[in-house]
Amino acid sequence: MSKRDFYEVLGVGRDAGERDIKKAYKRLAMKFHPDRNQEADATEKFKEVKTAYEILTDPQKKAAYDQYGHAAFEQGGGGGGYGGGGGADFGDIFGDVFGDIFGGGGGGRRQQSRAQRGSDLRYNMELTLEEAVRGCSKEIRVPTLVGCDSCDGSGAKKGSSATTCGTCHGQGQVQMRQGFFAVQQACPHCHGRGKIIKDPCNSCHGQGRVEKTKTLSVKIPAGVDTGDRIRLSSEGEAGEFGAPAGDLYVQVHVAEHSIFERDGNNLYCEVPVSFTMAAVGGEVEVPTLNGRVNLKVPSETQTGRMFRMRGKGVKSVRGGAVGDLICKLVVETPVNLSSHQKELLKELEESFGGNAASKHKPKSEGFFNGVKKFFDDLTG
Repeated sequence: MSKRDFYEVLGVGRDAGERDIKKAYKRLAMKFHPDRNQEADATEKFKEVKTAYEILTDPQKKAAYDQYGHAAFEQGGGGGGYGGGGGADFGDIFGDVFGDIFGGGGGGRRQQSRAQRGSDLRYNMELTLEEAVRGCSKEIRVPTLVGCDSCDGSGAKKGSSATTCGTCHGQGQVQMRQGFFAVQQACPHCHGRGKIIKDPCNSCHGQGRVEKTKTLSVKIPAGVDTGDRIRLSSEGEAGEFGAPAGDLYVQVHVAEHSIFERDGNNLYCEVPVSFTMAAVGGEVEVPTLNGRVNLKVPSETQTGRMFRMRGKGVKSVRGGAVGDLICKLVVETPVNLSSHQKELLKELEESFGGNAASKHKPKSEGFFNGVKKFFDDLTG
């Protein structure tokens, strides 16, 4: 191999930083790699580039080279010889150049495989409106995977332990060559775990986890609503081989109520009143979540009128002011009338008079005037 200046080999200055050196190395490694370059001297140039990169990215070797040049790495020199100068490891070079693309580290810097954290679980819980507003405690049963007691989650029989995988040497990943590219993937022997269980536990069959139905007590805070989630830390599935467990998320759904409808912190309900009360006024009893209250109905109240009762709604789990109860009055038409009652109603209708009737029925008058104008405009 020639003894050209390493900085000259990579085409960088002596003040170049590691980032510039690595950038130049990647460019030249791709240019001279034998799989891409069939020129006679490509392999030698490739080795030269690789050696220059290894020296200039190692702080101790770089310092020795800057002070003594090539003499620092000759036999008997203080540098201990070229790092890999006798031949090029193409597998390592692909890890260096393309490791950042495929997720692997280069040059023996691959990360140790780790057992995976357990999966998160979801439990759908239906609550009544009263339970959601006031809060409560619920007991639930959740089928899940828990750590095996017999082997303490290791998967190996009592008195034994897992051994390092001989295929990936505990890395959990192997490198597969595909033409010009080297791709890392999970080790097919240990499935990415890095360890092999030769004597599996009889209870969990080497999985480190067993199926079990857990009974949990869930505290529901006051003010929750449909769509809210309650997180129970580490109550999900147990992790593999002693890894941390996942979480359990309790998904809240509030069932429909026979009287109230919730919208945020406010409650809505319909209150039926007789047409007599709507006409002359009075009081009607209205239900709330904290008991009964009386609502004063003014005389001449029309159906659909809304009344707001302050502070009779819901206090959200997220805080803030208590909502209101919105009551919608619905005037109820009497049914199952006797002949006498029908006659009385007719007499009442007649008592309103002809032209004077409009002052007793303002909505009807306005409606029919609007209808008349509509047809006049249509025919005109």
